[in-house]
Amino acid sequence: MRILVIAAAVLALAAGSAQAQMGAGAKRQGNEGPKADNKPKVDEKAYKAALERIPEPKEKYDPWSGARPSEPAKKPK
Repeated sequence: MRILVIAAAVLALAAGSAQAQMGAGAKRQGNEGPKADNKPKVDEKAYKAALERIPEPKEKYDPWSGARPSEPAKKPK
């Protein structure tokens, strides 16, 4: 009987903390209107012009250069 009382108390505490995390957020979600109109418009011409201003790298970037040698070892024949 004592185990059942302890188990019920643990379940009540777990359910209470889960309810506290949820709060009244589910009720507040209905009050918010659509906010898709507030996003700034992206100007395609300005975007493409900005991409063209980025200089081309002279060497190809190798993110794994620290983990392996830059040139593979040649096998002797």
